[in-house]
Amino acid sequence: MFSESISIALAGLKANKLRAMLTMLGIIIGVGAVIAMVSIGMGVKDKVATSIAGLGSNLLVVTPGASNAGGSRQAAGSSITLNEKDALAISQEISGINLVVPAVTRSYQVVFGNQNWTTSIQGTTPDIQGIRNYNIEEGSFFTNQDVETRARVAVLGKTVAENLFNGGTPIGQTIRINNAPFRVVGVLEAKGESAGGNQDDTVIIPLKTAQERLMGITYIQNINVQATGTDVIYQVQDDITTLLRARHKLAATTPDDFTVRNMVAIMEAADETTSMITSLLAVVAGLSLLVGGIGIMNIMLVSVTERTREIGIRKALGARYQNILLQFLIEAIVISVTGGVLGIVLGIGASYGISSVAGWKTVISSLAIVAAFAFSVFIGLFFGIYPARKAALLDPIEALRYE
Repeated sequence: MFSESISIALAGLKANKLRAMLTMLGIIIGVGAVIAMVSIGMGVKDKVATSIAGLGSNLLVVTPGASNAGGSRQAAGSSITLNEKDALAISQEISGINLVVPAVTRSYQVVFGNQNWTTSIQGTTPDIQGIRNYNIEEGSFFTNQDVETRARVAVLGKTVAENLFNGGTPIGQTIRINNAPFRVVGVLEAKGESAGGNQDDTVIIPLKTAQERLMGITYIQNINVQATGTDVIYQVQDDITTLLRARHKLAATTPDDFTVRNMVAIMEAADETTSMITSLLAVVAGLSLLVGGIGIMNIMLVSVTERTREIGIRKALGARYQNILLQFLIEAIVISVTGGVLGIVLGIGASYGISSVAGWKTVISSLAIVAAFAFSVFIGLFFGIYPARKAALLDPIEALRYE
């Protein structure tokens, strides 16, 4: 009887192909929309996480200037509140730290021959390689001796190298930064975009060279601190705050004249936000599945009305409540399952299409596919029960009299 009920249900759908396809359309669009929207949300989440992770793992960034609930604000003289001794003290007095790297940054025009390029000049130490995961593609990085001797050497980001040398070899060449000559000793591997912009559009030079020979300053603009792991990073953040307040002789009521930014906390906040966005997109798209379910119920009610005499004849010939109920439930489930499968194809295709046409990063989630398909089947079953039950409860005599 079960196989016969399936045959009768499929025959009923085959007799009204166009109506069945139009009914499926709501499920197809709903499932496709859920998969596509979730893939967009997951893509945004992955891009944000990759962008923040590109700045360094387990990273704390200490910058001059106080912060408050209303955002960052600069106190009097706050731009010169950090110096190399602060970085040295952090390195020597606080546990749970791998690397401490002071840095200064300013934009300058870089010239080679008749080519010029305005970029970010970063003065720092060789340890920046460990914090920012810089790899050398060509040449080498400068040394700690270069920092101490104020050597005029430079390591170029990929973007700068390509724009100044047009495919030529930069190693050993002399470039001019703010009219000062620097010898190129290395070129970094490409890293791409990050939360701070294009990571390849930079020139890295020794810290003391940048301070004394280029910028004419004695302070530092930020201190990059890499903790040994996420389990200690919040404690390290508190310890840095305590140490710098003591070094700067700040009273208990005086606000910090520096800011310690925790990149792990920023990543967690960003992850929470993007997860909420992904969930919202999925819920909005999921509403179309409900509309599709209402369409199934509507069409099934029409089908029950049209086939009232058929139901009466079947009941008169001995068909039971369960047989009629199963027949119409199978029709509803076939519509939802077929629509779900086609919707999966549509959703995956739409995700790839959005990625290639709009240039957005999309991540297709297997969980979203399974959840959308399962929900479509549930929708078909849920909205098919009422029409199926209505058909199964028809009185055979009244059904035979129906015109």
